[in-house]
Amino acid sequence: MALTSQDIARIANLARLELQPAESERMLTQLNGFFDIVEKMRAVDTTGLEPLAHPVAAIQEVALRLRDDIASEPNQREANQQSAPAVERGLFLVPKVIE
Repeated sequence: MALTSQDIARIANLARLELQPAESERMLTQLNGFFDIVEKMRAVDTTGLEPLAHPVAAIQEVALRLRDDIASEPNQREANQQSAPAVERGLFLVPKVIE
């Protein structure tokens, strides 16, 4: 996928940018270079490869430092809902805003 000068002008207009011709040409070169890199990455056959949880995991074992998933705050649902105008089965009731 290659961009044209018209594409750059349209993107600049949408982003409310005023680009000089030299800046526009530089952007065109940089964006097309980026798309070239993406196309090269797409061309690599990755079938059968497992995704990595961490990029370093490809060369060494990585132990992720994740904390245990435990509740650290007490359940204060009733106290938090006392000021609500309408509550039903632990849920806030709000007026319908979409027809």
